[in-house]
Amino acid sequence: MATKEEVFEGVREALVEALAVDEDEVKPEATLVGDLGAESIDLLEIVYRLEKNFNIKIERGELVPDDLVNNPQYAQDGKLTADGIALLKEKLPGANLTEFVKNPLVQSITTVLTVQDMCHLVETKLGI
Repeated sequence: MATKEEVFEGVREALVEALAVDEDEVKPEATLVGDLGAESIDLLEIVYRLEKNFNIKIERGELVPDDLVNNPQYAQDGKLTADGIALLKEKLPGANLTEFVKNPLVQSITTVLTVQDMCHLVETKLGI
């Protein structure tokens, strides 16, 4: 079974390869979009590399739950509701949502994803 350190190293490798960034830029608190320059299409490449590196399957909607954008309890008029923000906090426990909650646009959800969120997803899949 992989350790948390091994998961971080595997996630870092996937991000370095997918985003062409330097290893030292990939820190747990770094955001994929803001700090590492990922675009939405890059998220597919990142998921692919994580699946390959860790021999796991990441289903559509696991990174950002489909419920979050399609359920009126969680999103209305293009913004997350209080319930939606609570669900996002639950799904992304390491994310810093301070700025996001000021204007919780559904289209901006991926901007809060961090390296730690990727590690948490992999750890969950591996049962760590």
